[in-house]
Amino acid sequence: MQTSDNNLLLEIICSQGCIYVNSIIELLETGQQTEHTQHLSHQQREYLLIELKSIMSVYKKDTPS
Repeated sequence: MQTSDNNLLLEIICSQGCIYVNSIIELLETGQQTEHTQHLSHQQREYLLIELKSIMSVYKKDTPS
């Protein structure tokens, strides 16, 4: 998968909203496939998971200890 393809896939997934992105993260973490990821290699899915987690980390709030 080319870098432009990676970016397009990230944009497509993220355009569906946070709930959808979180559901994709959960699926990828458990090794499941989605319509967006079934054509990707294992390495590409791992990269996508890392990128999605990085994007979503912006939205996580620190909770007081």
